[in-house]
Amino acid sequence: MNPSSPEVTQGTVFDVVIVGAGITGAILAKSLAAKKKRVLVLEAGTADASNFGSYSQLLDNFYTSQAKIPQSPYPDNANAPQPSELDCEQITPPIPDTNGYFIQVGPIPFLSTYTRYLGGTTLHWLGTSLRMLPDDFRMKTLFGQAEDWPVSYDDMMPYYAMAEFEMGVSADVSKQNYLGIHFPPGYVYPMHELPASWSDKTISKSLDGTTYEVDQESFNLDVINTPASRNSIPNQAYANGKGYTPVGAVGNPSLGQRCMGNTACVPICPIQAKYNALKTLYSADSEYVTLVTQAVVSKVEIDPTTKLVTGIRFKYYESATNPNYTEFVAKGKQYALATHAVENAKLLLASGAANSSDQVGRNLMDHTTLLAWGLAPEPLWPYRGPVATAGVEGMRTGKYRKDTASFRIEIGNDGWGWPTSGPITDVIELVDGTPDPATNGSEPIQLPKLWGKALRERLKEQVRRQFRMAFLVEQLPNADNRVTISPDHKDALGNYIPIIAYGIDGYTGAGFELGTKVYKQMFKDIGAVDCTVVNSKTDAGYFQYKDTGYTAYGAGHLCGTHRMGSDPKTSVVNPQQRTWDHENLYLVGCGNMVTVATSNPTLTAGALTFMAAENILASLDK
Repeated sequence: MNPSSPEVTQGTVFDVVIVGAGITGAILAKSLAAKKKRVLVLEAGTADASNFGSYSQLLDNFYTSQAKIPQSPYPDNANAPQPSELDCEQITPPIPDTNGYFIQVGPIPFLSTYTRYLGGTTLHWLGTSLRMLPDDFRMKTLFGQAEDWPVSYDDMMPYYAMAEFEMGVSADVSKQNYLGIHFPPGYVYPMHELPASWSDKTISKSLDGTTYEVDQESFNLDVINTPASRNSIPNQAYANGKGYTPVGAVGNPSLGQRCMGNTACVPICPIQAKYNALKTLYSADSEYVTLVTQAVVSKVEIDPTTKLVTGIRFKYYESATNPNYTEFVAKGKQYALATHAVENAKLLLASGAANSSDQVGRNLMDHTTLLAWGLAPEPLWPYRGPVATAGVEGMRTGKYRKDTASFRIEIGNDGWGWPTSGPITDVIELVDGTPDPATNGSEPIQLPKLWGKALRERLKEQVRRQFRMAFLVEQLPNADNRVTISPDHKDALGNYIPIIAYGIDGYTGAGFELGTKVYKQMFKDIGAVDCTVVNSKTDAGYFQYKDTGYTAYGAGHLCGTHRMGSDPKTSVVNPQQRTWDHENLYLVGCGNMVTVATSNPTLTAGALTFMAAENILASLDK
């Protein structure tokens, strides 16, 4: 699908105008076009990944970048700026801090980012596609925390199935029906689960059958394969025996048929075996979908009498290096914002829209992540396969959630890539003779400076035993964790820059405390040397709980800034994903989530978008 000139938006009233061409905008556009509704999609970013040639240039950016961060393939665009991990990592107290796109006002930095390109953050996501647990929808009822969702797991089941089909999820139902997750009789995933890595198999030998006890409740620590939106072997039992056809690379469908194990899922899959939103967008009916890129929306226009949205004002810029722009107004019968949790909130605040509850921008959540890394007693051979293919899911819920955050545990196949930027840093440290990683940061041992054969042998011995675990710790909605705007902070096009206030409360701190105890037991069971470095006050994510220091990492799971609910006084959208204040304005994406729970949120965002599409169609058909 080639982007259109912005002039096509003038004089036309579309059935639906969608702002944002990430996964939720793409799903919405494809679903509506399938019912012959005329849809306009406005995307702030460029179309630099829209064909295989331009996607290859992004790959070159990644290969030549010294910092292999999620944003490394995707150059910053001053006309549609985006946050960078490097900017966040450089923040140290005291804040406020104006380094980078986010204006950080504390008490600690918000460490997660997103991508403003055609295709959105699915260009660099990991692909993990877990369902939420039934308990996650009833936090208030079961644990006295946060709020219950106005929909249940059973309400979500058909929409989860739609999202799993669209994203091509690989998994085995028999391994995913834990902690209350259930499926319709005979349900199978579109693709068979991805093969377990050597690391998964080795670690599972030590952990399977072990448990951890909290307040006389026992939790299983078995290693379980992780559902992923990544091409594996199509399941011939899917769709009543019709099977599932994997989607290849955009612009080159002969590539990307199956994962080749490049361990570069974050920040970019070299062959597009991993799902990204371009696959959905480019499979939509182009007769009914009009796409305009380089279109930065600046305002949602609203009739002051009827409260109906009357148009979407956007600035079309000439190129990423040229700030000259022309303004246009797009018209539709229905409107949907699909620009991610922070950008949706920013746009609503700039427009004075949907905020009678004063909840727009509030309750920003992430999975504050506890990283633990070590050296196994035998080779695990990291850097083979996707970044992660398995995890420990048994502690995702329990009675302890009454006062302690829950978590899921991701087992990485990427060695120490996340916590230390290994193996590049391993080479530097061994050549320089810097501290032995096994000293855990205390009384470092000076090593001899290595080179040649000695360097190669030490690298082989060290790197092949490296592994890490990521504890994705639940965070409760907090009205003070929020996105705001100010006329003092605007970008090159004169649009607002997000101001982020963010902190970690005692509930999440208790989750870090528990997670630390759990990982130490797991490392002991594995026989691993603990190399985790903690308590560094210079870390951007450093915080204290009960006088103990922890370092939180961002998971890139931005949620909750325009949450759904059953009461217009305490929420922004209703269970149909429509704003309470404007009958023809819908919001989609993770910002609608009431709580973040423990599952990576993209699958849930996709499911909620399918629900929104049904409701938009019903409204149009009236």
